[in-house]
Amino acid sequence: MLVHICCAVDSHYFLQKLRDRFPDEKLTGYFYDPNIHPYSEYRLRLLDVQRSCRMLGIDLVEGEYDYEGWLEAVRGLENEPEKGARCDFCFDNRLESTAQKAQELGERRITTTLLTSPKKSIEQLNEAGRMMQRKYGVEFVTVDFRQKGGTQEQFAMAKEEKLYHQDYCGCLYALRMQRDQQQRLADELFSPISAQIQPESIEDRIALYERRMQLEEEGVKYRIIREKFLNYRLLRGFVKRSGEVIPSWILPYSTLKRKFTKFRIVEKVEDLYYANREDIVIITLDYYNQLLDKNYKKIEDIVKAPPTFEEEMQARSKIIYNFMSLTPVIVLENIDENAPHQLSLEAHIYEDVREHLATLG
Repeated sequence: MLVHICCAVDSHYFLQKLRDRFPDEKLTGYFYDPNIHPYSEYRLRLLDVQRSCRMLGIDLVEGEYDYEGWLEAVRGLENEPEKGARCDFCFDNRLESTAQKAQELGERRITTTLLTSPKKSIEQLNEAGRMMQRKYGVEFVTVDFRQKGGTQEQFAMAKEEKLYHQDYCGCLYALRMQRDQQQRLADELFSPISAQIQPESIEDRIALYERRMQLEEEGVKYRIIREKFLNYRLLRGFVKRSGEVIPSWILPYSTLKRKFTKFRIVEKVEDLYYANREDIVIITLDYYNQLLDKNYKKIEDIVKAPPTFEEEMQARSKIIYNFMSLTPVIVLENIDENAPHQLSLEAHIYEDVREHLATLG
């Protein structure tokens, strides 16, 4: 039986229940989810599914990630609600690919782990499955493992096995609607031009889950610890001097009351320059290099190969001694104490939860 897989939280439970129900069937997983956005989220879910299938001894086949094709196909359905017409198409799309792959592999039966997702309509899924059964001649196996406490058992198992528990179905439109309803920043869609890994970004989680797999391969016991914190995303920022944009770099947790301010440099204390507005602190690129033990020649070099977020926070702590400070800290290649400046800065600070690994023993 070829089993379409959407995520490890659903598949880890579903595959075990399915194996109990069909003990004579060889199960093969098929990860086909071109709806998932962004691609880093797709990679993270695939990574977790690969770990789950390895734990269960189930072969896994990865389908094509044709996100552009999926976007074109759902054009006009962007504002459909969950369980609406866009979901109808999405189920048809993924189950059709599953049926085609089953024919290619010589499998007689197909099913999908979407059947166990509490946010999905079993009726919609069954209708899509029956359509593929008629079209491709493969049997669609429909099961309902949600009943009699199945959903609670599924989530308890996911927690015990330390599976990645995403909090949106996967597509861009569902994510946008959900974050709007929650009045939350859709930080899954943010990626700095410097490619610096931000706290609790998808890339940050990928690094954590890859490290987890490494520890498991080495037989090292560990624990995933969750902690609440104030997260930060810089949305845009630049500095003008005498009306012209100049190279600049903005350290994390720099904020303004408004989106821009005009300022002049009015004081220098050791290696720090102070502005007459918003308590802005300016440092030179040379001092930035000294703080981080780097050798950047230009601001552009930082963009191409930035330090880690943690390194920059350590540097900030040497400049601003109050660790709760939101004072703007700006790096410039050179200082002109006589010229007028303008800082444009838009940032978002919000409550978040971050995971980190702690090895045991």
